Amino acid sequence: MPLGIRIFLAYFLFVGLASWFVLSTVMDEIRPGVRQSTEETLVDTANLLAEILRDEVRAGTLDQGRLPELLRAYGQRQPGADIWGVRKTQVNHRIYVTDDKGVVLLDSSGAAVGQDYSRWNDVYRTLRGQYGARSTREDPNDPDSSVMYVAAPIRDGERIIGVVSVAKPNASLQPYIERSQTRLAWLGAVLIGLGLLVGGLLSWWLSRSLRRLRDYAQAVSEGQRAELPAMSGGELRQLAAAVERMRTQLEGKAYVERYVHTLTHELKSPLAAIRGAAELLEGEMPAEQRQRFVANIGNEGARLQQLIERLLNLAQVEQRQGLEERAPVPLRELVDTLLQAQAARIEAGVLKVENRIAPELCVMGERFLISQALANLLDNALDFTPPGGQLRLDAAPQGTSLELRLFNQGEPIPEFALPRLTERFYSLPRPATGRKSTGLGLNFVQEVAELHGGELLVRNIDNGVLACLRLPAVAD
Repeated sequence: MPLGIRIFLAYFLFVGLASWFVLSTVMDEIRPGVRQSTEETLVDTANLLAEILRDEVRAGTLDQGRLPELLRAYGQRQPGADIWGVRKTQVNHRIYVTDDKGVVLLDSSGAAVGQDYSRWNDVYRTLRGQYGARSTREDPNDPDSSVMYVAAPIRDGERIIGVVSVAKPNASLQPYIERSQTRLAWLGAVLIGLGLLVGGLLSWWLSRSLRRLRDYAQAVSEGQRAELPAMSGGELRQLAAAVERMRTQLEGKAYVERYVHTLTHELKSPLAAIRGAAELLEGEMPAEQRQRFVANIGNEGARLQQLIERLLNLAQVEQRQGLEERAPVPLRELVDTLLQAQAARIEAGVLKVENRIAPELCVMGERFLISQALANLLDNALDFTPPGGQLRLDAAPQGTSLELRLFNQGEPIPEFALPRLTERFYSLPRPATGRKSTGLGLNFVQEVAELHGGELLVRNIDNGVLACLRLPAVAD
């Protein structure tokens, strides 16, 4: 399935579920919202009527006044109002008044006069000084026949002498609820449609851009001439630029030229020394001098061999896409082995070496590569440690990694050289000989660290240099 279609389906699913959730939630809130608003209006009406009726209820002349006649006239009114597209042709309030015992004194419907309403929740609670309201079905089997009742106390000072209740059928609110739900459903459908349209256009644009990049990459892989497609998106523009850089590197532009040039420069010096010594050896010279030139040839040959071997090792690591194995590697045991291999140099330089790595500390990775990396670090540290100097190794957990720290006493690294230490073929003169190394050791260590998901850091500290190699720790 094309990526654009998958993105669109995921977008469709997300927008659909989110829209359904929002719409259903809002739909469910319309009905209680309308009823809450209506209840608030009934509260105001009931309290207004309670103040109007107070004197007549207190005097016991409620049925002798004009209120019964007014309520009958009110029930016959036809408002003819157009409320947000809904036609209102009749009034829907029912009003009844009870005394302090809950007996109905007046009913706008005329059906309940003289009846005991003291057990109805609106009257019962109001007579006890609480907020009285209820919702009762006119037909127990019809949920749409419910009527909302809200009561207010009629007071004579602090004494409650009666209750006035105002009722409104919920069926009279249904047209407004249905109208709001219909409008909201249409609006939601339009918004969902617009959202899907935007999602479709976005998926088409992204799929088209990726297809153009794919076609470009295929053309490059087949050796065809191709122009880098112009991309409008920030990330896509960066991706296109990265593909172009990769093409440049694969074709060898700049990279191979710089590599070969530097390698040629590195090979010229030992080859020139070997050739010069060989030419001098063709003539007559004292045996002692001849031996010195022979030793020079041997040393330069060893240097060439070391350069080639390190280049081969570095090329092998650079071509790797992952590790061949992942196993626990005990650091202390590995470092002890490497120190024993360098015992002759350590003794010759009267160096003080401390291995403070705890025996239980292990890293997870490929033992051979880690051993080579540590050997390069140790070899580099020995080159820059003066006679009688100190080397110290320790390790400590750093989150999910283990940090191996190698300190060597000596002169600080020049500031200009610090950012270039892991650069290929870059090297500083060794204090003992004044000669440079292959410049591949620290570059190899960095490649091994990155292959393991770690990193190499080298910095100056008091009285020396500290190299920190971070590698994945063994999970508990």
